[in-house]
Amino acid sequence: MHIETSRRRVLQMTAGSLAAAAFRDLSALAPPTVASPSAGRAPHGTFEPLPLGQVKPAGWLQRQLRIQADGMTGHLHDFWPDVGPNSGWLGGTGESWERGPYYIDGLLPLAVLLNDEHLKAITAKFVDWTLTHQRSDGMIGPAGNDDWWPRMVMVKVLAQHYEATGDARIIPVLTRYFHYQLAAMPDRPLRDWGKFRWQDEAYVVEWLHQRSGDPKLVELALLLQKQGFDWVGSFADFPFKEKVDKKRILQETGGENNAQGYQSHGVNNGQALKTAAVQARMGDVTTNRAGFYRQLAALDQYHGMPTGMFTCDEHLAGRSPSQGTELCTVVETMFSLEIALATFGDAVIADRIEKIAYNALPATITADMWAHQYDQQANQVQCSLNTKPWTTNSAESNLFGLEPHFGCCTANYHQGWPKLVASLWMRTADDGLAAVLYGPCEVNTTVRGKTVRLREETEYPFRNTIAITVEPQEHLRFPLQVRIPEWATDATVTINGKPHEHGVRAGAFATIDREWHSGDRVEVRLPMQTRVSRWMNNSVAVERGPLLYSYSAGEHWVKLRDRGPTADWQVFPDRAWNYALQVDEKSAPQLGATEGEIAASPFSAESRPSSIQVRANRLDSWRVEDGVAPPPPVSPVQSKSAVETITLVPYGTARLRVTVFPEAAG
Repeated sequence: MHIETSRRRVLQMTAGSLAAAAFRDLSALAPPTVASPSAGRAPHGTFEPLPLGQVKPAGWLQRQLRIQADGMTGHLHDFWPDVGPNSGWLGGTGESWERGPYYIDGLLPLAVLLNDEHLKAITAKFVDWTLTHQRSDGMIGPAGNDDWWPRMVMVKVLAQHYEATGDARIIPVLTRYFHYQLAAMPDRPLRDWGKFRWQDEAYVVEWLHQRSGDPKLVELALLLQKQGFDWVGSFADFPFKEKVDKKRILQETGGENNAQGYQSHGVNNGQALKTAAVQARMGDVTTNRAGFYRQLAALDQYHGMPTGMFTCDEHLAGRSPSQGTELCTVVETMFSLEIALATFGDAVIADRIEKIAYNALPATITADMWAHQYDQQANQVQCSLNTKPWTTNSAESNLFGLEPHFGCCTANYHQGWPKLVASLWMRTADDGLAAVLYGPCEVNTTVRGKTVRLREETEYPFRNTIAITVEPQEHLRFPLQVRIPEWATDATVTINGKPHEHGVRAGAFATIDREWHSGDRVEVRLPMQTRVSRWMNNSVAVERGPLLYSYSAGEHWVKLRDRGPTADWQVFPDRAWNYALQVDEKSAPQLGATEGEIAASPFSAESRPSSIQVRANRLDSWRVEDGVAPPPPVSPVQSKSAVETITLVPYGTARLRVTVFPEAAG
């Protein structure tokens, strides 16, 4: 059964675990304060995201969001029927399930961050229809289905809309809907996708409880957990330690949409990474922090890629760098980790978000953001109509286009960049501010009742300096935290040119607690040293700062067909790709990077913000098979080919690439 068919069906689950026992503290839905922080944990506990719109992009990030708005995201409503004017989420007879909510879940924050009136008008139609067509019993959404799952996405949209606008309609509409759901769920329990994605709604239920204190919301959060899949518990004995067997999945009742299929589904696992954080916000922090890292460690160990992601094409796919990772999984994992960062406050989570955002996210979308892949590969030497090596996906899976393989990513990928920007800064538990992720931006918020503006000027991740100018309304004392990534072992922090040495250590947050005057300037320098990491068969990947580097074999684009204002494309290499690198842990730090121009489109093939020269040997025995690079042979490898010097470029700029290399024997 193809996933195109199976995802459209609404099947009753035949198996699966129920959630664990009730939370310890049923009344405490607010984020907890964690005592006795260890290295990498925010000194004062957890963070709280700033309301949508208080962090705005600047510099290259502003350009990136503008490219997105001028690309498919800003025009999809005009030509793709699934989110067009006839959408069921606008009262029409068109698609009435997940695609409308998915689209607005990304379009709304993009419109707010760019203050784009045209995009705001599109989102307003969806929001207004949902708010004005609530049934008398409290149900929201199209009458054509009663599935809880698409409504889990729409409540996220409504919460974002409230954060950005303060729309007084949101709180009562959400309250009535959640009361309706609480009454209906005993007889119509969670099933299918909603059973495995309950944590997304529970997060919004917590959000609403923080604002209203309604005790029924506590009951609903507990019922969602009880009826939902126990993700954290399921990783105590992780069952998917290798590439998922397609035949095994399809032999179960329900085809791919059975208990094992849902549990091994890549997007479900990406969304599941927020489960421990959601549960921690509702009670037990220590146990759930451990559960979160157990989930992350298992995905890394058995399916991890150097991009910070894990393979899933459509289901968990093992350690080969030629396996794919679905674009939906990339953006959903980012959102889950943003929630985990706010909840647990650990710097290492922020490091992971940046690795995904500045590598995996741009690499799977064309630089003009008019086409995308369903699956990306770390070793992607050809994008063509080949069924190998996917677990359950189709031959279109790594094409670039409008809706290759299946349209969920077409509707859903829009949330990646905007939600990253919105998460760059967060509030601390002691009413200060924290730079948790780095990128050029401006913050306008209130701290301790006073207006504060911050300007963050940086070309990070392409450069290593971040300058933050603090402009309070009046002299104001508050703590400001800056993150020191785990890889930045020799980082420095200065305030108005004077060193700040307290707590400046890799993998932690440094706190600057002082009275701030307008114009005070904090400068963070994060030296980026080249390093290697080890992967399948003792292979190597080259990293520097938050960026991953790849060898680009060139790109020859061949149009398959026009798709409205966009098209579907195959991509073929222009030159050989099969190299073994002469680099290891000892020699890697000696490889310097050459800095080049950061183009107007920073992740285009023409952009060379930095590059690394490395010695390599052609490995003729490592050859393409059915359009796919086989797994790298076990390192070290012998090669009789002459030594060459090849250029590695940032992963996100190369749509064809080799990222995981054999190591050449000395």
